[in-house]
Amino acid sequence: MISVKCPHCKIGLKVDETKIPQDIVSFKCPKCKKEIPVSFIEQLLGQEEESDTVIVHKTNKEGLGKLTVLPVPGTPPQEFLLNEGINVVGRKAKVSTAAVCIITDDKTMSRSHLCIEVKKNKKGHGYFYHLSDNNSKNHTLYNGKCIESGDVVVLKDNDVIVLGRTIVRFNE
Repeated sequence: MISVKCPHCKIGLKVDETKIPQDIVSFKCPKCKKEIPVSFIEQLLGQEEESDTVIVHKTNKEGLGKLTVLPVPGTPPQEFLLNEGINVVGRKAKVSTAAVCIITDDKTMSRSHLCIEVKKNKKGHGYFYHLSDNNSKNHTLYNGKCIESGDVVVLKDNDVIVLGRTIVRFNE
């Protein structure tokens, strides 16, 4: 069973991942009846750390920002497309509630390390991306500066975010 949080009404759900069809792209929240996007991450087993394979987190939305995890020993290269709403980013673990689960051996990254809120620009074009630390133990660095609890930063193209010892680049 995996924990899923509806990005719309924030209700927590338990889902048996073995019963999710491979071709599904979303399902309806039983509480608010809005669509919850579904994505699959293919875990690469037995691969060496110097592999050129990139693990891609696919979503059904186009034109939103993405996070690129830069490879270091214990952390393979990965890409995650962001969804509209709140995207919790953290280390992949059995008990992680993060929507963006980074595969890494970096224990200095929290399981729910930071949040990126994606909001549509009310003037009609593009999105705003708001970064905040999620009370992580080892804090979040944004372009080399520590984000304090309660601070919100507006992300721009090519910004660098450090979660523990893991480096992530944001692109619009």
